[in-house]
Amino acid sequence: MSKDRIYSIFFFIFFACLALNAQEKIDGLTFVAPPKAFEMNPMPAITKVKAGWISIVPFGFTRKNGNTVIFNQERQWWGERPEGIKESIRLAKEADIKIMLKPQIWMHGTWIGELNFDNDADWTSWEQSYSDYILELARLSEEYGVEIFCFGTELKIAIQERTAYWNSLIKEIRKVYSGKLTYSSNWDSYEDVPFWDELDYIGISAYFPLVDTKTPKPDELQRRWKPVKKKLSKFSKRNNKQILFTEFGYMSLDGCAYRAWELEKKVNQTEINEIAQANALDALFHTFFEQDYWAGGFLWKWFPNGEGHEGYPAKDYTPQGKLAETILKKWYGKE
Repeated sequence: MSKDRIYSIFFFIFFACLALNAQEKIDGLTFVAPPKAFEMNPMPAITKVKAGWISIVPFGFTRKNGNTVIFNQERQWWGERPEGIKESIRLAKEADIKIMLKPQIWMHGTWIGELNFDNDADWTSWEQSYSDYILELARLSEEYGVEIFCFGTELKIAIQERTAYWNSLIKEIRKVYSGKLTYSSNWDSYEDVPFWDELDYIGISAYFPLVDTKTPKPDELQRRWKPVKKKLSKFSKRNNKQILFTEFGYMSLDGCAYRAWELEKKVNQTEINEIAQANALDALFHTFFEQDYWAGGFLWKWFPNGEGHEGYPAKDYTPQGKLAETILKKWYGKE
C-alpha cells in the first residue's frame, strides 16, 4: 500500500473520529419536575432546541437538624414521585431522548455540601435512609433503561468524612444498575472526590465564577475560561475519564457569569439581562465543545410546558423564550 493511500486512510479515520465526537456530546437539559401530571407532551419543545438528553431530578429532603432522607411523600410534586419519573422517562424514550437520573438532596436554609454530624449514630441513620432512596431509584433506572445514573450531588463534607460508606454504596448500585455512573461534585471541590476511579464520568456542577461585570463580553469570558479549561484537561487525563458538566447555566441577570449562588439571593434586586446570559452560555460552548475530554452536560434548567416552581420567570436560569435559547439551539444542533 502506498504512503499516500496510508495517509488518506489515516486522515479519513481522524476526521471521522472528530465528527463522531461532536455528534456524541451529551446535549442535555435539566428537566424540572412538574407539580402535576402532564396535560401535553413536553418533549417536542426539547427536541425543537436540538437537545438529545434530559436530566430528571427527583429530590429527597433532609431537615436542617435531621438525620434522615425523606422521599416519595404524597405531598411531593408528581414529577418527583415514581409515577411521574416513569412517565417522564416513557415520553423521553418515545422522542428518542436519552436520560440521566439525578436524585439529589435539598436542605431548607442551608447548602447540602455543609451536611455534617458529630456522631456515628446520626451519620449511620442518614446513610441508611440515603441508601434506600438511591437504590430504589437505581433499580428504577435499570428497569426503564436510563443511560446515566448520578447518585449524589455536591455532598462536599459527607464524601470526605465518610468515604468508606460511599465506596460501599457505589458497589451496591453496581449490583442493581448496569448503565453509566457518575457523581456531581461542586465546581470548587472536584479534585477532592475520592472515588472517581470507580465511576464512568467525572461529574461537575460547573458554576465557575468568571467575570464580575453586568454584561461580560464573549472574548473576556473565553479568556477567563482558559485556566479552568487547562486544569480540567489535565485532571481528565490524569484520571483517564471524560468530564461531564452535570449542571451548568446562567440566570438572565446582570452579573450572571460570576458567583451564581450569591446572585440567587438578590434576584429581586437585580436587573434582567438576556445578553449577559446568552454571552455566558455561548462562551462556555466555545471553550469546551471541541474538547475531547468534555463529554457535554446538562443545562440548568428547563420547565416542561412552563410548569414547576413559579413557571419560568424572566430572571431564572432557563433559556426558554430568551436570547439564550437561540444560542443553545445553535450549539446543540452542531454535528
